[in-house]
Amino acid sequence: MGLSQNKYSTKRQQGVLKQSTFKSMKQKQNYWIFIPLLIATVLLFLLDLSIGSFKIPWRELVATLTGNPTDPIHAEIIFNFRMPKAISAVLAGAALSVAGLLMQTLFRNPLADPYILGVSSGASLGVAITMMSASFLPAFWTNSSWGLVLSAVFGAAFVLLLVIGVSYKLQSAASLLIVGIMFGTIASSIVSILQYFSNPDAIKLFILWTFGSLSAVTRENLQILIPIVLIGLALAVFLHKNADGLLLGENYAKALGVNIKSTRILIVIATGILAGSITAFTGPIAFVGIAVPHIARGIFKSSIHKTLIPASVLIGSALILLCDIISQIPTYTLPINTISALFGAPIIIWIILRRR
Repeated sequence: MGLSQNKYSTKRQQGVLKQSTFKSMKQKQNYWIFIPLLIATVLLFLLDLSIGSFKIPWRELVATLTGNPTDPIHAEIIFNFRMPKAISAVLAGAALSVAGLLMQTLFRNPLADPYILGVSSGASLGVAITMMSASFLPAFWTNSSWGLVLSAVFGAAFVLLLVIGVSYKLQSAASLLIVGIMFGTIASSIVSILQYFSNPDAIKLFILWTFGSLSAVTRENLQILIPIVLIGLALAVFLHKNADGLLLGENYAKALGVNIKSTRILIVIATGILAGSITAFTGPIAFVGIAVPHIARGIFKSSIHKTLIPASVLIGSALILLCDIISQIPTYTLPINTISALFGAPIIIWIILRRR
């Protein structure tokens, strides 16, 4: 009896592997879609450099980028202001999209996002403590942009460490999801208490931070943000095979040799690095992490992470660049968070209606 069960289990594993291999071979015909996505992302990047409080002509933009600027003022604006903002848009779109993809895979929930484990709430708590308790903190900490960044990093890291610590005691991803939501709720409650006892000026500054801003990222910030995001993306790529196994369910993943507990922890760490770093430098940017993975699945007709991770990077980057361009069309620059919500919310509604 036991021997026949083992044979059945082995055949089932082989069938799953064959099916996965067949799917991966079938998806190769869709790789050409990466070319128009890459071209669109590059064009949106250049357009983001051109559009602002005043438009820089394309000829001048190309001349400046190739090292032959005709106007030093335009070169100063492009390299010191618009270039860091555009690079931040690419990093934010890539990081949040991949983090959302990992969360939807881990919890097998189409509405999971990068902030579902409370990383954003932890970052908000760190920033709220800095802004609303300025009288109790050193001046160099409260008056520096790095003070806010480090506060957000510490807050996000604190919640992430709590989630990782609890994950060792939990057997199911659903329990981890509930615990992450509860940690986020506790952090949000503490922020509300701080707001209640704070002065209006501090509350206004904190609310402006929650709107999200790509312009706050400087060239010095990018020297730290770029390596952190690349580390998070590299970890996500490293986990792509295990993530494919999780899509089949934990029992099938175990049969394929996937270590569920270590994979779960590494996914949480990768998501914390990606979402936490972007939130620390730009503030929270909503809906991108939920919407982009679904767009990628719809375009490539695939659930294989080897395809979805680079697809999410390109689509997320293009989407945030487009949101940044739209936010600058009015006389006053609109918060990036509001524009991204206009794109993401309809997609979420469509997902809910489709799945009923």
